[in-house]
Amino acid sequence: MPKTIDVTELILRDAHQSLMATRMAMEDMVPACEDIDKAGYWSVECWGGATFDSCIRFLNEDPWERLRMFRKLLPNSRLQMLLRGQNLLGYRHYEDGVVDRFVDKAAENGMDVFRVFDALNDIRNVRRSIKAVRKAGKHAQGTICYTVSPLHTVTGYVEMAEQLVDLGCESICIKDMAALLKPQPAYDIVKAIKNACGEETRVHVHVHATTGVTLVSLMKAIEAGADCVDTAISSLSLGPGHNPTESLVEMLEGTPYACKLDKARLLKVKEYFAGIRPRYQEFLSNITGVETEIFDSQIPGGMISNMESQLKQQGAGDKLKEVLLEVPNVRKDAGYPPLVTPSSQIVGTQAVFNVMMGRYKVLTGEFADLMLGYYGSTLGQRDPEVLQLAQKHAKKDAITSRPADLLKPEWDALRSAGLALKGCNGSDEDVLTYAMFPQVAQKFFTTRSEGPKNLGKDPSAKPAAAAPAGPDTGKGPVMTTIAYDVKLNGKTHKVTVAPAT
Repeated sequence: MPKTIDVTELILRDAHQSLMATRMAMEDMVPACEDIDKAGYWSVECWGGATFDSCIRFLNEDPWERLRMFRKLLPNSRLQMLLRGQNLLGYRHYEDGVVDRFVDKAAENGMDVFRVFDALNDIRNVRRSIKAVRKAGKHAQGTICYTVSPLHTVTGYVEMAEQLVDLGCESICIKDMAALLKPQPAYDIVKAIKNACGEETRVHVHVHATTGVTLVSLMKAIEAGADCVDTAISSLSLGPGHNPTESLVEMLEGTPYACKLDKARLLKVKEYFAGIRPRYQEFLSNITGVETEIFDSQIPGGMISNMESQLKQQGAGDKLKEVLLEVPNVRKDAGYPPLVTPSSQIVGTQAVFNVMMGRYKVLTGEFADLMLGYYGSTLGQRDPEVLQLAQKHAKKDAITSRPADLLKPEWDALRSAGLALKGCNGSDEDVLTYAMFPQVAQKFFTTRSEGPKNLGKDPSAKPAAAAPAGPDTGKGPVMTTIAYDVKLNGKTHKVTVAPAT
């Protein structure tokens, strides 16, 4: 009898985050939920990542209400979210008490599976959130961000998996955000984790499709013992998105493996989102083919397109190739962090600065903090000269402790500030929304009563102008645009940088 391969469907979160900048309105997802709920998925990813930010920044929609609605619409499904460890869904580290409260409220509002990761693979930065998930009685999925460097090895990934199991994780996810996971490493890592942690340890594999090789990687991971893989319904797949759900089902026919998914339901979901997709044309990624150069630069597809937009805004569109060559150098200097939010924004922005201004003539505050350990530890050693520049820039010393250990309890202050805002409803959920995105939440609270916005447009109408380049690319929580006056050779230049993802 074929082994059943479980599937996590990404259509309600990462699929539209990767392909249409997280702009899909809740009302455009509602009609598909019944078929999704009855299709037979192991879980449905529908929250976390950039959705929280996008809801309040662009869609005038309460993300907590979105979660509650998904809970009602998907009664037979495990709801899954992406949680960035100590960063939660914001772009800084939060004190442990805030982490506990956020996880508790997410669980209370309907979340079942918490996929917890840290951008630097620093196990210290996921320990508290995993503990909070376990305390809430929910499924804690410990996550390994896959990347490639001279220092990243199968042995290292296995050691991290063992640490995550020791923390009480019920499953392990290999998260390949840049489509770097080739077939043989996929097999080797999954096999080694199964051997080390036990066959009973659930291993999930998440890959993007950007490089064109990762459907094969999923097959090899399955052959090595993977229990569950992530896919997206075909009408919102490929490019910087994910492999098609239907392709996985067909690929496994005639093998010792099978997906127990309802193909008739999948077809209905596919046809529904095929009709929705054209409405979001202005937000669709311009990467539609295969980007194998990512294997050299290791830059996620969405990050490339955003950096190109930034450079064009500065009249330096011809510098893109230089920036792409500089990113791996900056990454090496920073100790080889994986490139995922927020490290991808930080490294990408610094690479732009290095090309535009000269290598490390100007440092961003975020890059200085990355160098100094305020985001956590990296596998490699930081370049000592750049480290010295970072100390001078930030006017503080490097740290080796867990960054959150430096934070004082902050819930009472956050609650007082949140409750003082016009439109805040007094709930812990609203206070947490304020904690994640203080400036955006302040505006959202005042406009919430106007109801959600739908940014989708009639495709037969006059084409809209291209969406302006900005800090949001749909690949992670938006970081604030940074404006600098830079003095170079006696002249002052105004530079505005929107971090890439």
